[in-house]
Amino acid sequence: MAKDYSLTGETGRAATAQGIANPKWFRPDVDPQAIRDLMEKSDAIALRDTLIWIGAMIVSAVIAIMLWPSWWSAPFWLIYGVLYGSASDSRWHECGHKTAFKTAWMNEVVYQIASFMLMRNPVVWRASHVRHHTDTIIVGRDPEIVAMRPPDLRRILLNLFGIVDVYVLVQRMMLHASGRIHPDEAMYVRDADRPRVFRVARIWLVIYGCVIGLAIWMGSVLPLMLVGLPRLYGAWHHVMTGVLQHLGLAENVSDHRLNTRTVLMNPVSRFIYLNMNYHLEHHMFTMVPYYHLPRLHALIKHDLPAPEPSIIAAFRRLIPVLRRQLKYEDAVIIPDLPPGATPYRAEVERLRPHAI
Repeated sequence: MAKDYSLTGETGRAATAQGIANPKWFRPDVDPQAIRDLMEKSDAIALRDTLIWIGAMIVSAVIAIMLWPSWWSAPFWLIYGVLYGSASDSRWHECGHKTAFKTAWMNEVVYQIASFMLMRNPVVWRASHVRHHTDTIIVGRDPEIVAMRPPDLRRILLNLFGIVDVYVLVQRMMLHASGRIHPDEAMYVRDADRPRVFRVARIWLVIYGCVIGLAIWMGSVLPLMLVGLPRLYGAWHHVMTGVLQHLGLAENVSDHRLNTRTVLMNPVSRFIYLNMNYHLEHHMFTMVPYYHLPRLHALIKHDLPAPEPSIIAAFRRLIPVLRRQLKYEDAVIIPDLPPGATPYRAEVERLRPHAI
């Protein structure tokens, strides 16, 4: 029988009953003052990176429009698409945590813009992400598990072009605009926040309707190339990096070292991803801004598994596990700890017979 990953099913109730939900997460023994220093936020750094992001989007879009409809415009649409459909994911994430900018309203402005680009209702997804950090990869509790077991590889490949995600998100937008909410969302969205969910969805439908109307009036897909379609053709980078966060690692544990990985990446991907490649560090200390994550990594690496040295290396280790999970869904990676690191908790013993 397939495992039930829904939030309304028996799996979630069992996780709560068994004390698996809302675990007390392992944290390295580290100087609290050092962590407080790393939690210091900076408007200057976040504003610089935001202006580079928006500026690069504007420049690439202008050049793409000037070269349209020639194929010479394609490289610039590719750049624009990744900045729109992938870089917005990390901006949504950091500003959703309210850690990018020191000034609260700056976080909120970028969060709202990025949420629109991703078609993620900002009210629903902020609540979803709180639950993700509370119950990271706890089956029946975490709404952001991107690949169930056995893994649906076809879904992952389709989402490189945003196909499944956008289909679901448009359905949810229509549902919210009608004044309803999905049963899973009802598990973590407060009743008091539902009117905001519905209002945002209705505003967005008006905006998308205007863009589609403009495209029809112009007799050109160009307006949609700027708004909407980049969520499809630019999604590949955030999917490529996002699946590396937790995939192939353990479910239902209370140690992020068992269910989250850090991957060293090239500078371009790190800018697009806003250093979320230091994902293990982020889950352990969620209030450390993205620009301090490399320093956090250096501070606590003695207690962490060695990071994967590159994106390619991470996939080389991950793909065999996914293949194994197609036939044996409990197959899992147990990362090796460095000498002297705090050992894993006793829960690791139930995973060892399934490790590859």
